Amino acid sequence: MPSNIVSAQEHSAIWVNQLQFQWPSGLPVLQDCSLTVQPGEFCMLLGNNGSGKSTLLKILGGLLKPQAGEWSVGKPLGFVFQNPDHQLVMPTVGADVAFGLVDEHLPLAEIRNRVDDALSAINLLELKRRPIYALSGGQKQRVAIAGAIARHCQVLLLDEPTALLDPDSQIDLVKRVRNLVKERGLTALWVTHRLVELDYCDRAFLLEAGRVLDEGEPARLKQRLQSQV
Repeated sequence: MPSNIVSAQEHSAIWVNQLQFQWPSGLPVLQDCSLTVQPGEFCMLLGNNGSGKSTLLKILGGLLKPQAGEWSVGKPLGFVFQNPDHQLVMPTVGADVAFGLVDEHLPLAEIRNRVDDALSAINLLELKRRPIYALSGGQKQRVAIAGAIARHCQVLLLDEPTALLDPDSQIDLVKRVRNLVKERGLTALWVTHRLVELDYCDRAFLLEAGRVLDEGEPARLKQRLQSQV
């Protein structure tokens, strides 16, 4: 591997080089897809349905395996699904955040401290004993993010986390993730199709037909996409 590529990989929180993915039917999804996200960046992935956004995120999260290409992601990483009901498994907020710490074999006091710290970070500490079923969609997504914070994840992968939320909850969630990135030094890659969310990220990537068609300043990409409407 050329030295410049090795250097880019070593200094990136997320590094993708010429990924290719197709479904068993032969339908291509990603074609020579490449991108780089630096540590501490909040980046967004945009594109039409079928452009490969969610597929790319699932490869980075270890949920799918590509047919070709290279990639690396900083560890530990957290994955936030579009529907939080697909990943919240415990009966209460505090128990769910603690669930991800089971494999770390931590002392009980450390688990409690991490749970409280994570819930405080997303302003849900007062709901620690609240049943999951009693939460709003936005609150459930924040609990999913708290689970990643409790595990001290350095990279957050978020697959259209606002898709099922009302407009106010959408903006609240994206602001909270931006604050976490800035205050805790996290790296976040967020899949979206909502142009208003571009106002809160550092950089954006536009995917089309499985390739990064454009990348750079969010305001410029937002203007480009608005001009195509």
